[in-house]
Amino acid sequence: MSLTVTALSVWLAALLALYLLDNPKPVQPLREGVARLPVMGYNTWNAYYCDIDEALILKTANLMKSLGLADAGYDHVNIDDCYSEKTRSASGDIVANKDRFPSGMNNLTDQIHALGFKAGIYSDSGWFTCQLYPGSYSNEARDAKLFQDWGFDYLKYDNCAVPFDNITRQNIIGRYEPMTTAISDLAQMSGKPPLALSLCQWGREQPWLWARKFGQSWRTTDDIESTWDSIASIINQNSFITWASDFYGHNDMDILEVGNGALTYEETKSHFTAWAMMKSPLLIGTDLSSATKDTLEILTNPEIIAINQDPVVGTSISPFRWGTNSDWVSNKTHPAQYWSGESQNGTVFMLLNTLDESSTLFFNLTESPWIRAGRQYSVRDLWTHTDNGTAIRNFTAHDVAPHGVVALLLKDAGDEPKGLWPPCAVWEWCMNENGTRID
Repeated sequence: MSLTVTALSVWLAALLALYLLDNPKPVQPLREGVARLPVMGYNTWNAYYCDIDEALILKTANLMKSLGLADAGYDHVNIDDCYSEKTRSASGDIVANKDRFPSGMNNLTDQIHALGFKAGIYSDSGWFTCQLYPGSYSNEARDAKLFQDWGFDYLKYDNCAVPFDNITRQNIIGRYEPMTTAISDLAQMSGKPPLALSLCQWGREQPWLWARKFGQSWRTTDDIESTWDSIASIINQNSFITWASDFYGHNDMDILEVGNGALTYEETKSHFTAWAMMKSPLLIGTDLSSATKDTLEILTNPEIIAINQDPVVGTSISPFRWGTNSDWVSNKTHPAQYWSGESQNGTVFMLLNTLDESSTLFFNLTESPWIRAGRQYSVRDLWTHTDNGTAIRNFTAHDVAPHGVVALLLKDAGDEPKGLWPPCAVWEWCMNENGTRID
């Protein structure tokens, strides 16, 4: 039996179609060139909730320019929930609220882009958003195209209004996959960059285990509150999953509360340091029209931001000792106190005083896996912006304020001085070449 070229082509096409039905194409990770570093910008929710309109958004964008936040690296202006009408149009599209956004979303994003920012929008993987505006369930492709047509660059994708199990017949991964597929397909068809996708999934289904092939960041906790207890609890939860943050995705510790009056100045510094050094997105959530000098100094600290935006090292700092409580023990009021990590310019340390009183924090340098034995290190304080001499074998931070922080950058400064005793900074099994144990 012989087949003509035409018949053979039809036969091969049919086989290919059957194969694709049984083996659907995998979702392409939305990684290449999109949000490789943690996103920095503004999000409307914590400051304004549903009380937003186009004038407020543009006022905030202009304040980000005039207050120096754009120069510091904050380049997103993101709209959260409540921007739309309560129902879709007759053709099935989400409709911008006519009273609060009378000029339309294209006009808004054009003005945001003209100021040098990227624009972010919000939706939900369920029937509705958390405030019961239209969600994107079963409309993923339609909504992704609408958001792109409106001129948005970033999508925060929430987890409310979940359809019944007998409708989805999916796990949490399957509920987020359709929007990822829609964004990926749209980018390929349009030739435009894909929307940066931020999964607001609250951490209950451990998104750090699966979400990196879908989005650039994933929420790891419930919503932040403007209290030290909330900050400490979020730091504690994230201390066990620092390994998940790298250039392919970031643990999102939620919106920054920097500038909200319930936190002390020292608590606010600790909050910002932890978020930045753990490579969380840095999204401001306060009313910038009332921003104080202290607030702006914290938000624009270039040496702390440089750790968050390090283009060479994408990993988070991690605890090397807990301090108040035993190592590797979860304690939402007393998270780990001693942290370190790599950076392109040296080893980064965060020393966190979780006590309600001033405290002295001491550590041996080689407790950090990034420090070499037998070397001395120059010490840079990333909050006072001063060079503080050389550390040899150990470091002591005196009188750290309650809930305060010390942020350091240590750089190798050569061999430690000769003749130090003992010959090992860590005594355990310190041994002479003749077999004599020094310890």
